[in-house]
Amino acid sequence: MRLIYNGKRILAVVPARGGSKGVPLKNLRKVCGRSLIAWVGDVIQHVSCLDRAVVSTDHEGIASEAEKSGIDAPFRRPLELSGDRIGDVAVLQHALTTMEALDGVHYDVVIMLQPTSPSRRPEHVEEAISRLVDGKYDAVWSLSETDLKAHPLKQLVVAEDGRLQYYDQKGAEIIARQQLTPVYHRNGIVYALTRNSLLNGVLLPDNSSAIKIPGHIVNIDTEDDFIYAEQLLGT
Repeated sequence: MRLIYNGKRILAVVPARGGSKGVPLKNLRKVCGRSLIAWVGDVIQHVSCLDRAVVSTDHEGIASEAEKSGIDAPFRRPLELSGDRIGDVAVLQHALTTMEALDGVHYDVVIMLQPTSPSRRPEHVEEAISRLVDGKYDAVWSLSETDLKAHPLKQLVVAEDGRLQYYDQKGAEIIARQQLTPVYHRNGIVYALTRNSLLNGVLLPDNSSAIKIPGHIVNIDTEDDFIYAEQLLGT
């Protein structure tokens, strides 16, 4: 164990199940000639403060691709954690407790790196770790600023009877965009959590912070996202 960053053992977990419904086996799909697993593997190789990086998967092909990409695959995710309605916390808890048993240590920090965010860079991961540890936070998420055109106070809903309403009635008070306070959305680049927060089952505890990532980010869920990723990362 390297204990590089302020004496903290850091475990990176790449969640990559094989049963994606929107795009089958999307974690093995290629963007600009490299699989999504390979994209995250490349980032991991350039983040020196990670003690261990593992893939959590139920699929042998994904496990093999992960190992080729420099990500360890010492276990397989059990069937009960492989459905499309399983939350991140349960997957990360399983990976943490499994690796602590295999390695005989306690990890202080868990980093989740979803392969569906190939625009991730090593400095994003390093910034999240630094903010978590140095700032003494319990969690750090990466965020992107939401375009004001999609601001919650500009959102509308259509009731079952067809009536159009504001999603939030405060939206009726908005006249100019200058009245809108910036809001952010998770972009999937990196999540950092302390061990205690994760074992307590909390992904966003009260003592949380964020890193804000400017510019264009791709988070792949659909075929159109793959097209956008090729355009963004191929330039």
